[in-house]
Amino acid sequence: MAATPDYYQILGVPRTATAAEIKKAFRKLARTHHPDAGGDEAKFKEINEAYEVLSDDKKRELYDQYGTANENQIPSQGWGGAVDFGDIFGGAGGGAGFGGWADILESIRHGEGAFGGNWDFGQGRTPRPQKGQDMNVTLNITFDEAFNGAEKRVTVRVPGRQESETLTVKIPAGAVDGGRMRFKGKGAPGANGGEDGDLLIVTKIDEGGLYRRKGADVLMDVPVSFAEAALGAKVTVPTPDGKKVRVTIPAGTQDDTVLTVRGKGAPKVKGEGSGDLKIAVKVKVPAQLNDAQTEALKAFMEASDESVRSWES
Repeated sequence: MAATPDYYQILGVPRTATAAEIKKAFRKLARTHHPDAGGDEAKFKEINEAYEVLSDDKKRELYDQYGTANENQIPSQGWGGAVDFGDIFGGAGGGAGFGGWADILESIRHGEGAFGGNWDFGQGRTPRPQKGQDMNVTLNITFDEAFNGAEKRVTVRVPGRQESETLTVKIPAGAVDGGRMRFKGKGAPGANGGEDGDLLIVTKIDEGGLYRRKGADVLMDVPVSFAEAALGAKVTVPTPDGKKVRVTIPAGTQDDTVLTVRGKGAPKVKGEGSGDLKIAVKVKVPAQLNDAQTEALKAFMEASDESVRSWES
């Protein structure tokens, strides 16, 4: 079993931190590491997991006592071997343990058994309720569906359930690759009266077209000719919202230079506004030249005394 991480260390707070201090630390780290802000998704998940445990009084108590907030990972105590009834009842006479025989008889009258409702001399401790397993389902969506939002119908078959279920999934505008939507109680059934697990729909964006996503930013390649890169030019570029924008290519632009168009990226799922459109300039060298182009470039070479190789300067 993998060791549970140190949630206090992850949030950067002492073990005596108050709920307000834990919340403040989480918000500060979330703003820095959220994928929509260009942060690392794995780090953000780690921070979110730590906050989910430490912000819940019951989970925090379990974590502080056992090193884990997962009740299924807490070892059952049981009898642990031979039983000394003298110890259980507080002495050979049995007058003190559990408040004395009077308390035991009171438990029996209430139908709890001599040792409370959790004990069964035949089987040991009554099985603890267990929450069902959370299930992940990948939902493939197009770039446009992620950018603009969409509504999809998803049919899932969860192990332990007799019938499949069709769910309506509302994809928010600006959905990111790897984003998760939680359906409470739609996962695997619980055991021993425990609650059902959750179903997590994980979005997978098809990026085979003109655009790519990095959080709320949209990336695209824009080819320009050698002459446009050298002399400068204005290029009309299609934006992911279906419109067009006029972009200035400065004279002397190098290959792979990235130009930014503010606010033309994807909507931010959490927060206001949109990301940016990042344009990577790709200088295209012609594979063939006509006679006029050949003569012009020869003249350019003869007129230029600049070397592009650092060791020749």
